[in-house]
Order: sequence, then C-alpha cells, then structure tokens
Amino acid sequence: MVDVIKVNNLTKEFKAKQKEAGLRGSLKSVFKPQYKSLKAVNEVSFNLKKGEMVGFIGPNGAGKSTAIKMMTGILFPTEGKISVLNYNPQKERKKLAFKIGSVFGQKPQLWYHLPAIDTFNLFSKIYELDEKTYQKRLNRLVELFDVKSFINQPVRKLSLGQRMRCELIASLLHQPKVLFLDEPTIGLDIVVKKKMRELIRKLNKEEGITVILTSHDMEDVESLCKRLIIINHGKIVYDGPTKKIRAEHLTRKRIVVVLEEKVDNLGIKNVKQLYRGAYKHAIEVDTAKYPVREVIKKILSKHKVNDITILDPPIEEIIEQIFKKEV
Repeated sequence: MVDVIKVNNLTKEFKAKQKEAGLRGSLKSVFKPQYKSLKAVNEVSFNLKKGEMVGFIGPNGAGKSTAIKMMTGILFPTEGKISVLNYNPQKERKKLAFKIGSVFGQKPQLWYHLPAIDTFNLFSKIYELDEKTYQKRLNRLVELFDVKSFINQPVRKLSLGQRMRCELIASLLHQPKVLFLDEPTIGLDIVVKKKMRELIRKLNKEEGITVILTSHDMEDVESLCKRLIIINHGKIVYDGPTKKIRAEHLTRKRIVVVLEEKVDNLGIKNVKQLYRGAYKHAIEVDTAKYPVREVIKKILSKHKVNDITILDPPIEEIIEQIFKKEV
C-alpha cells in the first residue's frame, strides 16, 4: 500500500530568549540578548499508509502539535524532510490545503455568530467546488452527521456536540485524503463521543481517508486506531500496535467510587488505595491479576454505591512505564 505521509529525521528547534530578573537583566536582554535552544521535535521519523488511522499521542509539550503543524505546512522544520501526498508541505502549502482537512477541538473554524451553513458555503468557494458537486457532498454529510435540524442556527447557540459535528463537516467538504484530528472529542459527553467515533470510523472505511488522531483520551485512540505513535520530549518512544500497549502498559485500571454512607476503607484486598475520603474512594487494580468486574462485584456486595467510574491511567504514566521498560 502507498505511503501518503513520509517523515524523515524531522527536527524543529526554537530559540527562547533568556532574561535575568530586575532592571539590569532587562537592559542586558535588550543590548546583549541571550538565547536558549529548545528542540520541540527531535529526529522524528515515520511513514503512514493510505487509509491508516494512527493515534499520535503524548503529554502536553511533547511535540505533537509542532509535528502536525509542520506536516500541514504551518511551520518550517529546522532539519529533516516531509512528504504529504507527494507534496512538500512548506513549498506547496496551497496545493496541499486542497487535499487535507483538520479539526482542532479548541480552535473552531466555524463563524461563531453565523449559522454553520454560511461557513460551509464560504468553504465551498475557498476550495473552488462547483455548485453541483458541493451540494451533493453537503447533502451526504448533513445526512451522515444528522445536522439538518440545526445547520441554520447561529453556531453560538449550538451545543458542543452539535458544533463539533459541524466542524467535522467543514473539514470534509472538499473530500480530503488526509484528516488531522487534534482532540476532536474534548469536552464531549460519553454518548456524543461514541457518535463521533462511529462517524470517523465510517468515513475512513467508505472513503479511505488517512486519519492522524491526537488525544489524551485513550478510549478514543483504542477505539479508532490500530497503530499508535507515542512522542515525548520531541522523540518517538513507541511506534507499533495499539493492542500491544493495552497488553503491556494498560493492565491497570482506576476505580472511583462514591458511597451513600461514610466508611474508612473499602475493605477490598489486592488493590492499591489512591484516595480515601468520607464518601469518595479511589483504588487501582491490576487487571492482569484481578478482573475489574470481580472487584466491582465485591464493592457492590459490601457497600451502598451512588456512583462508580472506571478510568485508564494518565498518558504520562503510560509513557513513564515505557521509559522504565526501555531502561
């Protein structure tokens, strides 16, 4: 299968101005400025094949967004080479823009005070779509994402879930070959998250879109991506099957319990106590040794429960485990 994205020894270095405290430091920074070099991305290499859905994850400040900005042509690399759909993103950014789409959970592209349909119409002109092709594509996406009842309402009056569906439509109007998704489900409730995942999966299957997903939600990544690239301190620390990460590094689950009555201890053996409150308790379970359902069964048999939440460990802890294993 053809490689649609090729990244070879990609490096991005920023120079940060250093300033000492006080007036003397301010004057020195003006007349004799000192700079410190920071490598946001450090010799990163990987290839993506057509139709792949890849999770590109890491903690805040790891270099994910910087790498994506270079792949889309927004930033220039300090060293290394990038090819996206056989385009050089920096030299052929305008041409590439017609072939890729992007959704950023915290950076909306819809006009806030206008209906979503106005943004769609504007994008059809920007992407130079003929009217017949545009209407056919729009009708399909409106039906697929079930947004017909609110695309004529001002975006400011839409719920977050409704807005994100419209954001996704805006990025798909021109039938991109590659889709960059940066935290597309951030702030969404469980039901809407599930719907978004189903839609992304369906588009990937039907249109063969290559998807790069960045997310702090491991459920999003596991649900959509068979391959995982983990980046930390600008370097790739893992590139391989998502299932392998689950088997080796996601064997621990966190269970947060809210009880009806005060207790000092849940009284469950073979678990690690993370938090102990009057009503709220948090424990960690090694699922390789003790199934979650058995632990929950014991909790329910011992206590009256108001709420139970099951969580994966933070991505930072997963990366720390990988580092320890490598050492």
